[in-house]
Amino acid sequence: MKLYGAPMPAPNPRRVRIFLAEKGIDLPETPVDMMKREHKSDEHKARNSLGQVPTLELDDGTCISETVAICRYFDEVQPDPPLFGRTPVEKANVDMWIRRVEFQVMSPVGMYWRHAHPFTARLLTQFKDFGESNKALYVGAQTWLDRELAEKPFVAGETYTMADICLLSTVDFATWIGLPMEAEFANLKAWHDRVTARPSASA
Repeated sequence: MKLYGAPMPAPNPRRVRIFLAEKGIDLPETPVDMMKREHKSDEHKARNSLGQVPTLELDDGTCISETVAICRYFDEVQPDPPLFGRTPVEKANVDMWIRRVEFQVMSPVGMYWRHAHPFTARLLTQFKDFGESNKALYVGAQTWLDRELAEKPFVAGETYTMADICLLSTVDFATWIGLPMEAEFANLKAWHDRVTARPSASA
């Protein structure tokens, strides 16, 4: 079994590393050099036709891409601790929050990264006004999250889950590209302190 990924600050490979650390699963990451465009090579695209990381290659040659799908595989293989919930209601709630993080938080961060950041200018035609407009959407997402975290320690409730992993990797990447967490959001900051204190956050 091989896990193809990339080091910090790439947020998606980090999600899987954090997940594996929480599970206590020791699976070294096989690095793909994104600066050298190795993720777009024919060799890697044979594993993932979109030319992205992370990608998990099983011993039988099956390849699984997309972070949540990879983490679900490992959650099925090793159910404890359950990071997608135990009961049908818990599982649905975690799924709901993963999707909310993806749409409300990851989307504006990703659009700013693609269309306004100088690192990506050589990779695509940027629409900078559109990219910059996502700053306000990201602040709006933080405002919403700060309210949601007022009475619960973690994104999906009382327990640390995949939803927290998704959000942590996103806000840390956002900070790296110049979209910091606003100081006024005390609940969001307290959540970030809690999840960053976990040993898995250094993965």
